[in-house]
Amino acid sequence: MLLRLFSALALSLTLTNAFTDTSPFFMFSTSELLISTPQITSASTLSETLTSQLSTCPSDTYIIVTQPGVHAEDYTDRYSAPHLRRKVLGEDESVRSTMSVTDVLGDVDTGKIIGILEEKCGAVVLKDGCATAGSFAIASDPHPRVINLEFPALPSGKPRASKLQENDIFLSSILDLLPTSKYTVIYTTTPSPAIHKDAENVQPEIYEMDPSFSTPGQEHMGMKRDFVARDDEDKQDTGNVTLVDAGLFERYQYFTPGIFMGILISLPLFFILYVGVSAVGSLQVSYAAFEKEMGPAAAKKQQQ
Repeated sequence: MLLRLFSALALSLTLTNAFTDTSPFFMFSTSELLISTPQITSASTLSETLTSQLSTCPSDTYIIVTQPGVHAEDYTDRYSAPHLRRKVLGEDESVRSTMSVTDVLGDVDTGKIIGILEEKCGAVVLKDGCATAGSFAIASDPHPRVINLEFPALPSGKPRASKLQENDIFLSSILDLLPTSKYTVIYTTTPSPAIHKDAENVQPEIYEMDPSFSTPGQEHMGMKRDFVARDDEDKQDTGNVTLVDAGLFERYQYFTPGIFMGILISLPLFFILYVGVSAVGSLQVSYAAFEKEMGPAAAKKQQQ
């Protein structure tokens, strides 16, 4: 029973995939890579995993894609990025390793990844390997190459899906032009900057007292009440401060003392319940106890 309880708690945590300040991550390679696919992770943990796998130099070409201003919901439509979807889902026979993270907290440091490839693998970064106006050029070089694709942020509204589809077609055309079949694509994204815009533009509301309600001798006193200032004082007293630009687990406290005490109390209660149910279930009564006695012994009892 306790195992089911903790399994349910773990499942509820893995199903939280609708964070507004996170973005997805995709990776696929034609080489064998020992990578796992978590539902949610931090950018630092993901960077450590990538650097450990890429330091072995598994491919000849590394394509690092940066797509800012997106969310996991942008890739739910099967037609928004069909080529990327086909690669990540393993429908391409040439792809042997895939990785898809729904929510990544923070921005993945692509510069660090490129530095590891240059240091460990001797890779050459193509200077003109950027997505600009649909142009692209691949220089012939015997060394491993790094292609850095920096797509612009997606617009809002209806053109959003079409622009994402254009970027997907452009990435697919680059894969078709590669001179080698050994490649690894690292597709990083960043959330839209408009997420924190509303929080940053919030102005404090100041309420002024009507002069008609002022007492004699206080007509010229400025009676103002700033609820934001009051809120700041409460935060200083309680120590709870909301960081607008911080990560998800830095802004909110998920494991509060109340939850911790509730779990500690529930453990012995569940144990007592388990012992009681087990004791009741272990009771054994024979079928003869419910049968009516017959014969001379029963007749003597009735006469007495």
